[in-house]
Amino acid sequence: MSSSAPPGPRDLNGRLVEQGRLARLRSRLRPRAGAGLLTLYEQVEVVARSDDDAIASSVALDASSWRAAEEVILRHHVEVPPERRSEAAAVAALDGYESVEDERWGPRPAAREDGLVVLVLARVQLLDAMHLSQERSRMASLGSRHGGFVREWAVLQRPSG
Repeated sequence: MSSSAPPGPRDLNGRLVEQGRLARLRSRLRPRAGAGLLTLYEQVEVVARSDDDAIASSVALDASSWRAAEEVILRHHVEVPPERRSEAAAVAALDGYESVEDERWGPRPAAREDGLVVLVLARVQLLDAMHLSQERSRMASLGSRHGGFVREWAVLQRPSG
């Protein structure tokens, strides 16, 4: 979701969940315990990652330290030609992804192929294997339609404990 969007819980598709009047009143009267809602600007760690198109999302998540009940930052590295970069980012923004230009999660990766640049896209959402597969497919299509390809994906969460 864009950084200008109001904070709130997100569903499996990364969309904000509308709270009813009673839920809003309850949240004002009883502050929630815990760390609060996740944003793209928090300290997080990679809990699952893959650059293998053939690996099943369920296998990758099962082998990881991903915590299903907590929100994640789903990050994709997509390589596209420089002249298509802003167009690809705009299309991804329609689905709530933000282009990450800084090094908040470590050094920016270099492109593997000449003539391409790496577009780092991320959004906050709840996650399960089916929705991870859906997003991987969405990004593969985005890369292909803009003359590039998906290089890798990663799931980031707050450090446990």
